[in-house]
Amino acid sequence: MNLHQLIKWNGKVALLFMTLAVFSCKNFLEVAPKDQIADDAVWTDPGTADLFLNNIYSGLPGPFNTFDPWENFTDNAMNGVNGQTSRVLYANSVYTPSNAPNYWSQYANIRRANLFIEKVTASSLPDTWKKSKLAEARFLRAYYYQLLWTAHGGVPLITRTLNQNTQGDEIFQARNTDEETYRFIVDECAAIVDDLPLKAEAGRVSKASALTLKGWCELFWASPLKNTAGDKSRWARAAATNKQVMDLGSHSLFPNYETLFYEDNNNNVEVIFAKQYLGGTALGGGREGLQGPWIVGGVQRAYGGVDPTQELVDEYAMANGLPISDPASGYDPQNPYLNREKRFYQSIVYDGSIWVGAEMVMKQGVGSRNATDLSNTNEATNTGYYLRKGLDPKYAINGNHQLSSANFIIFRLAEVLLSYAEAQNEAVGPDASVYDAINQVRARSELPALKTGLTQAQMRVAIQRERRVELAFEEKRWYDLLRLKLAEKNLNGPVHAMKIEQVGGKWTYTVIPAPDGMHTFFANKNYLLPIPQSAMNQNTKLTQNPNY
Repeated sequence: MNLHQLIKWNGKVALLFMTLAVFSCKNFLEVAPKDQIADDAVWTDPGTADLFLNNIYSGLPGPFNTFDPWENFTDNAMNGVNGQTSRVLYANSVYTPSNAPNYWSQYANIRRANLFIEKVTASSLPDTWKKSKLAEARFLRAYYYQLLWTAHGGVPLITRTLNQNTQGDEIFQARNTDEETYRFIVDECAAIVDDLPLKAEAGRVSKASALTLKGWCELFWASPLKNTAGDKSRWARAAATNKQVMDLGSHSLFPNYETLFYEDNNNNVEVIFAKQYLGGTALGGGREGLQGPWIVGGVQRAYGGVDPTQELVDEYAMANGLPISDPASGYDPQNPYLNREKRFYQSIVYDGSIWVGAEMVMKQGVGSRNATDLSNTNEATNTGYYLRKGLDPKYAINGNHQLSSANFIIFRLAEVLLSYAEAQNEAVGPDASVYDAINQVRARSELPALKTGLTQAQMRVAIQRERRVELAFEEKRWYDLLRLKLAEKNLNGPVHAMKIEQVGGKWTYTVIPAPDGMHTFFANKNYLLPIPQSAMNQNTKLTQNPNY
């Protein structure tokens, strides 16, 4: 039975959720209730145990039902409506332990994983079933710890279920070090690889999933934020692990970048791991109606929650493969959307583009409701751009409709190729394998290969540009800004918008600061988020991150 079938097994899922809520409770007469699955029964049947595992999968975070995704906390995008968290909290660097995003909630998922591991290990379920399912649970636990580690640094490593009712304050422990947390994650991934299938069921963990998580954490560990001494061996380890994923041969680049993210292509050949959504249910996605273009053909189609910035738009190359900063590229700042690379047209709604059969007009003075909103008065774009990438036109329906079953891709092969190229370039320089990896990604979008003879520094710039464009709006930019220590440079000062107006009877294009001074300050302390005050109050052994 695959993941979708298991989730749709609604009757038993409901019963299982009731069971989860009463694990520590007993009927005073010890009569088995008719509307619950007994605790023991969960761990004697592979079907019900698998439902518990699905509940751990369901905790995977995804941005498809939010109006203010993490991309808005970067220099790639801003929210089109004033007053949102990304604009009033992060843009002004005013996080505190009481108001910062709460990654600490991942401990609920970690506890579920610990419980599953303990119960299944002690059960009489078939050994072959136990082997792969325990590996899945350990991966999920490692993934949730990765979210904590990249947000907070070292955190308490808890690998057993805790119960305050019976253990009291013994359940509270101090934070492990940054390195101990990192090593726990990568060691777990290494330990489970051989217990996972090469080809997993849709939504499940595979060998490539475990290796990709390991390679991602190694890349983060090798990057300037963590690797202050510039240890090249860290980069070499990251390169080697990402090369392992490539050598598995289990994944390949999907041919169409635009439709790669649509529900019709869920779990395609490029996808290594993804959060599953079930369209038409409370488990579906509403990204199109929350984050997409506001007014389309005179009708409100979305809330405009993601407005791409001019900074991101400027990173898209010309069709000839050259960056717009290259004098030979042919870029015309007064005709800025002509002859750009395919990913620009597949990712960005711009003035003159077509969305859901209507021309989008961002020009000033022509009565368009989508004219760049310079005064911050409505949901029209504040930058001159709307999001297009990953939005399926058939779901351009206003609001969080949760109709789409498009999955949120957490890891895919293109990222692995770019991670390998970056790590290998830092470890040994731009050898042939670095060119090959990045050029595979470029070729999919019909871009020519990079010119040969680049220095290590020049290749570094090329890889960072390629990564930013290829992975835009996939919740990767925030982590890249942190690990590469680019946040202080890129988030200090406003992001920019495109103003289009008539001057002397001619349309002119002028880059201006976006309204509201978005991203005016980034504090060095923000490379780590604070430990939530609620956790600090509960566990006196915790220490706060510096300067909070």
